[in-house]
Amino acid sequence: MNDIDIKAYKVGQTIKLSDYRTLDTLNRSDDDLKKRLERTREALGKFQDVLYAHSKYGVLVCLQGMDTAGKDSLIREVFKDFNARGVVVHSFKVPTELERKHDYIWRHYIALPAKGKFGVFNRTHYENVLVTRVHPEYILGEDIPGIHSVADIDQHFWDARFEQINNFERHITENGTIVLKFYLHLSKEEQRMRLLRRLEREEKHWKFSPGDLKERKLWDAYQVCYEEAINKTSKPHAPWYVIPADNKKAARLIVASIMLKELKKYKDIAEPDLDDEIKANLETYKKQLEKEKE
Repeated sequence: MNDIDIKAYKVGQTIKLSDYRTLDTLNRSDDDLKKRLERTREALGKFQDVLYAHSKYGVLVCLQGMDTAGKDSLIREVFKDFNARGVVVHSFKVPTELERKHDYIWRHYIALPAKGKFGVFNRTHYENVLVTRVHPEYILGEDIPGIHSVADIDQHFWDARFEQINNFERHITENGTIVLKFYLHLSKEEQRMRLLRRLEREEKHWKFSPGDLKERKLWDAYQVCYEEAINKTSKPHAPWYVIPADNKKAARLIVASIMLKELKKYKDIAEPDLDDEIKANLETYKKQLEKEKE
């Protein structure tokens, strides 16, 4: 797990998504990738225990990607060794009536992880500069003052929204939330094959929606929107990582390895020291419990 170069995936300057490959096997067999992931997620599970005991930071993992990019299975495999009490997954769907009565970030803010816990956003607050940008008519449902028609939604509107997202992430990181954002970079051909598998395998039929094909026709528009969103919101305090997603096993290992390496940089995250009185009386407490056996 230590041979994965974070810099190869981290966005630190203006990028073109077309320059990033969608397939990376790390030159390893599927079996080796699986074993390495098992070791990495075990280490992440141990880190989670310490984070929980330390209780001064929360960790927010954001996952974005086109349909079939592998977000659900990545969550299942990467977080398998986590204690269930220490991680909460949120999959954001179409906003509810209550959520539409608030600003677009509200539902994400109230879902943030508590200190000591991991939160995973499966689709995130970035849907508000992705799906809504490809389908600007959705913005009209937010009842924003001054926005009466799609014609009112110009570049200034989107630039302001990017800045709002940057401010949101800056605020939460300054108050103890570690933010890690992963874009699962899938090729159009691989998506085609995955959609076909959903149609060919009966146990996967439930995953398919005709809407997937409608959105697929807008592939190029989504790529443009993802590229601009990543470029305008990858900041030192909340960086983006572009992860090749055509090989699911490699993608999972890359994400898990980046998480572990980045989190280990926080040297102040450690198990809290015992109270001096408790520490001084550990032997006494042990003897009390041992006597109960008699």
